[in-house]
Amino acid sequence: MEIIEAVGMKDEIKTARIDALGMHYRELNEKVRKAIRDGYRRIMLDHVNGQRYIGDGLSEDAEIVINGVPGNDLGAFMDGPSIYVNDNAQDAVGNTMNSGKIVVRGHAGDVIGYGMRGGKIFIAGDVGYRVGIHMKSYGEQVPAIVIGGHAGDFFGEYLAGGIMVLLGLGRSASPVGDYLGTGMHGGTIYVRGKLDDSQIGREVRIYPIDEEDEKILGRLLEEFEEETETNLSNVDALEFFKLKPFSHRPYGDLYVY
Repeated sequence: MEIIEAVGMKDEIKTARIDALGMHYRELNEKVRKAIRDGYRRIMLDHVNGQRYIGDGLSEDAEIVINGVPGNDLGAFMDGPSIYVNDNAQDAVGNTMNSGKIVVRGHAGDVIGYGMRGGKIFIAGDVGYRVGIHMKSYGEQVPAIVIGGHAGDFFGEYLAGGIMVLLGLGRSASPVGDYLGTGMHGGTIYVRGKLDDSQIGREVRIYPIDEEDEKILGRLLEEFEEETETNLSNVDALEFFKLKPFSHRPYGDLYVY
């Protein structure tokens, strides 16, 4: 493990650089944890190629920068750190994440933010299926997922809380697949672009954007633009649709109590 000293804008940031080329994921994750235990607060990972579980369960105030493509469950159960991926990511980014931030400057796979309870996930490109499934909020914990490109089917499935934003950048057709918001019973989904009623789950309705929505989108999109280095100068909040559930208990008639 190569250790370097880096200087931040105000204070020195103790930085570790790890070459992950050919390294087993267990060894890599142990090196990351050791670096944090040793007081390094910025961890640079080079030549990452599918190693799983990076950043899982970490709660320290640390920043992990990944050069390469991390494997599944990036940042799972994470509670505080920030992770920046300068490439694509695979499935289950931010699985059951509690707080912190994950930024992917490329594309990502399926089941992003599964059961997420707090923090933010920004994906610059496209994502796969079932993004935000079972995402929830509690008290002041309001998780947010912002996707720059296209999303597959079941976006926001069983959403119980939090905010999901789909920008659809570079898309002339609809930016999302079918079954949007299926089983949704909390939270808010914002979609920019074309949307047909046939794509929407039976548990949600489309509403116009109001002044409060513009403020929410403005804050999130400003941060997304900065973190992902995406140009959003042509994006207007009025181009979005808002989706909300019309019931907090959509399957109540199916229960036996």
